[in-house]
Amino acid sequence: MQAKVGEKIKILRISKKITQYDLALECGFEKASMSRIESGQSNPTLRTLCRISKALDVPIVEFFKE
Repeated sequence: MQAKVGEKIKILRISKKITQYDLALECGFEKASMSRIESGQSNPTLRTLCRISKALDVPIVEFFKE
């Protein structure tokens, strides 16, 4: 599940033409943390997903759509 969520975050980020660095900065994370989330190596908390959804300006449910 975390790999699918990470991939969806990556797709949404790229579609909005935002770099991984800029998204991480907006969320208050290190770029390495964002990289681990997108690659499925990290299991983000609900709080983390809320920060990312706000930064991407999408509802959190978007991360779970197939």
